[in-house]
Amino acid sequence: MKRILLTLIAVFFAAASFAQIEDPVKWSYAAKKISSTEAIVLVKATIDEGWHVYSQNVKEGGPVATKFTFAPAKNYIVVGKPIEPKPISKFESVFKMNVGYFENSVVFQQKIKLKGAGPYVVKGKVEFMTCNDHKCLPPDEVEFSIPVK
Repeated sequence: MKRILLTLIAVFFAAASFAQIEDPVKWSYAAKKISSTEAIVLVKATIDEGWHVYSQNVKEGGPVATKFTFAPAKNYIVVGKPIEPKPISKFESVFKMNVGYFENSVVFQQKIKLKGAGPYVVKGKVEFMTCNDHKCLPPDEVEFSIPVK
């Protein structure tokens, strides 16, 4: 009887811990050629209601800024830094500063110079932090692989 009770307790805590996993940001990707030697890679974050993702341009002492890392490749080079729309700017007392962030959705754009023969596949990762009015989730990292056609 004691073993059954312990097993039920263990199952309850395991189920409760899985129920607490939050994933308020979904990422999607696309790319479009703008000429025979250039393309734009689009990285879109769709953000659940009440949550936000921070800008790439956050001052030191603030939340973790969104950061893109592109894997080196022989047949393309990354041109400049990713472009983002103008973020919402608001004072956040937790960080004691104004921070820029995005709600609902945001599309980041990265220019790519194509060289050599295809196929072209842009690989990398995005690191980001998600918060709502009550809490912040630990920084997360998502890898991507985006074909350019």
